[in-house]
Amino acid sequence: MEHDRSRESPSREGTSLPGEWPSSALGQSFSQILHRLTSQESRRGKGKSAAVQDLGALIEATERDQFFEGSGTSLHGMPEVLGQVAKALEKYAAPPKEQEGRGHGYSEVAEKAAAVGLVFLKLLGKFEAAKNSLVCPKWKTGLRDLAGPIYIFAVTHSLEQPWTSPRSHDVAGEVLALLLQVTECGSVAGFLHGENEDEKGRFILIMELLKPDLNKESWKNNPATKHVFSWTLQQVSRPWLNQHLERILPPSLLISDDYQTENKILGVHCLRHIVLNVAVLSCLLDLFPVLEKGLHWKGGGARPTTHCDEVLQLILTHMEPEHRLLLRRTYARNLPVFVKRLGILTVRHLKRLERVIIGYLEVYDGPEEEARLKTLETLKLLMQYTWPRVSCRRVVLLKALLKLICDVARDPNLTPEPVKSALLEEATDCLILLDHCCQGQVKGLLVKILQSCEDSKVVNCIRKVQQVSEGTPYDGT
Repeated sequence: MEHDRSRESPSREGTSLPGEWPSSALGQSFSQILHRLTSQESRRGKGKSAAVQDLGALIEATERDQFFEGSGTSLHGMPEVLGQVAKALEKYAAPPKEQEGRGHGYSEVAEKAAAVGLVFLKLLGKFEAAKNSLVCPKWKTGLRDLAGPIYIFAVTHSLEQPWTSPRSHDVAGEVLALLLQVTECGSVAGFLHGENEDEKGRFILIMELLKPDLNKESWKNNPATKHVFSWTLQQVSRPWLNQHLERILPPSLLISDDYQTENKILGVHCLRHIVLNVAVLSCLLDLFPVLEKGLHWKGGGARPTTHCDEVLQLILTHMEPEHRLLLRRTYARNLPVFVKRLGILTVRHLKRLERVIIGYLEVYDGPEEEARLKTLETLKLLMQYTWPRVSCRRVVLLKALLKLICDVARDPNLTPEPVKSALLEEATDCLILLDHCCQGQVKGLLVKILQSCEDSKVVNCIRKVQQVSEGTPYDGT
């Protein structure tokens, strides 16, 4: 997060510029400390450490009511100055680049964080006291500029990371807890998306503060930023996440595309959370062409993989071992959209899709059978787009579809009849399409089954496949 150059102007030391900063003695004191925290001259040595100590003493000695002067009446009242001070403190306590922060460097970060955390606790304590005061009705306005930087600080140092110590970890946790108390939020999720429908929450504010450190050139400058982004993202679920796709998707893809395994895993977790919590997946897919403007196939070689390929690969990776029915339904619900979007390029994922489809068709999914119905829809689309590759898989797919038909036909009472009928119809349609892809070979394989099968529902399905394949209308008898 880059500081505005105007914040570092040495002309503020000892003076206050009319119309920009408060003219009170307190405002000038905070402005002077802000200059000490952001000036180039005090970057080395103990200058900034002393400024943090002086700031803590100043906050402790300041009467509660004085923090709210000028709010709403001037361009830069006390709340605005405090917001800039909070940003400077968060920046001061941030860990350095990874190659610069080994050993001694990280221990210094923990010491800085503990000191900054104590300052934030004192400052938030003043706001907590102001909540019950009729003299200070502007405390919510005062928090507007403070909440974001304090939140980023608290998350940075409350996670288990190399730059934290038990002391800094505990202090940061106290800061986060007090921030939630002051903002009257019952949870981090409520702080981010709002405690009720009338509140906007602070998710956009946090993402905007993180944004300068989440682009291709800057995201490794601060090793904490990616973790703050990931942890914050995980706190917000549907339906609140839908409206923030354009903010959360590019950083998630950027992190997942890194060469370091740790970053790949972190990015994958972010993408998985997005996939599971974005209700309208088509919105997510509509963003891919915008993000891939530079990827144009010019022929003469393999088409480049796209973000859509990467996300589908991620989904398939999680689908294969997943046994929880709710997640299986969520994954299966999204598969057809990806196959439609990739079209013939779905052939890149054919082997893994085959394994997932067969595995999902085998498992009973509850009365509505949503996962198996969506899996059959995916199979139909897959055969339509990749039909030249289907023939060599005819036996495996035929066995899976017949097993499903037999299981549904013999199901005594678990599944409602309309759902059974839908499953049998979809499975039969898949058999018909499979036969077309294999030039009628499936019809021949079904002959022996028809001769030995006694179940009327299974027989009806097989007869329909045979008759439709021969061009004869099926009458259902």
